[in-house]
Amino acid sequence: MRRPPSVPSTRLAAAAAAALVGASLLAAPAQAAEPFPDTVPLPDGFQPEGIESGRGTTLFVGSLADGAIWRGDARTGEGEVLAEGAEGRVSVGIAYDASTDRLWVAGGETGEVRVYDGTSGELLRTYSLAGTGFLNDVAITRDAVYVTDSNVQQLVVVPTPGGEPGDAASTVPLTGDLQYVADGFNANGIVADPSGRTLLVVQSATGLLFQVDPATGGTEQVDLGGETLVNGDGLELRGRTLWAVQNQDNVVTEVALAGDLASGEVVARLTDDDFDVPTTVAVAAGRLYAVNARFGTTPTPTTEYDVVQVGR
Repeated sequence: MRRPPSVPSTRLAAAAAAALVGASLLAAPAQAAEPFPDTVPLPDGFQPEGIESGRGTTLFVGSLADGAIWRGDARTGEGEVLAEGAEGRVSVGIAYDASTDRLWVAGGETGEVRVYDGTSGELLRTYSLAGTGFLNDVAITRDAVYVTDSNVQQLVVVPTPGGEPGDAASTVPLTGDLQYVADGFNANGIVADPSGRTLLVVQSATGLLFQVDPATGGTEQVDLGGETLVNGDGLELRGRTLWAVQNQDNVVTEVALAGDLASGEVVARLTDDDFDVPTTVAVAAGRLYAVNARFGTTPTPTTEYDVVQVGR
């Protein structure tokens, strides 16, 4: 997979990190005729959590309030609700499969995994599973969709034979180095290596990062040289560059991973004046975007939310 370029950050947590990030990121894309906006507004009261990029400059954002899906354009900053919400529905982490134009959504405490048409917003299928805790984030491989459960030590798996949603979802226990703790969220953000043979999962409560074998659920801790990703939330992987959102810290941490994914080095901790508890990130048109969940701000129908272009 080609590694898309990323924009160097102008706001780093420390001066030393600035030199590192400059060396680690590729050059920014050529300046567009009109600049991409620094922030993209979402509907008032939307309560966003998950963000994902689609084709071209498309961004998708899911709502915790009612499960609605918003679709917008990173270039213009304009967007609208693609899939209307419903009472009792929740959208946490989301992932887009460009090969099938499908959007997969984790349903939090509802125990649901939903799949939508990425163009029309039609809800194509809902998988409901008993025995789950909090379905949090989503990763897609050629053969299946994987969803983290932050409260039960397992992954939810939906086979996708031939790219089509399978008949039923199942679970696979997580074993090995990853051990759930009683206090706080456990497995949260998840991404798939381009080969599909390895998943990466961050454990929010401990800040540890793990490789996961999707076939067996076996886990091995990634050596970050003593660094941790406490409050780790959404992950984004491009080539061997991993971005991990540390939500309550208002930080996006950049990790340079080794070729075998067994180790990595924290090369930058990106921050931004517009951050207000970001939860997840996505790359669109070579730019990194974070969505502000604003946890800690009491949500109302008029509470404002937005997406932030990181390091513009």
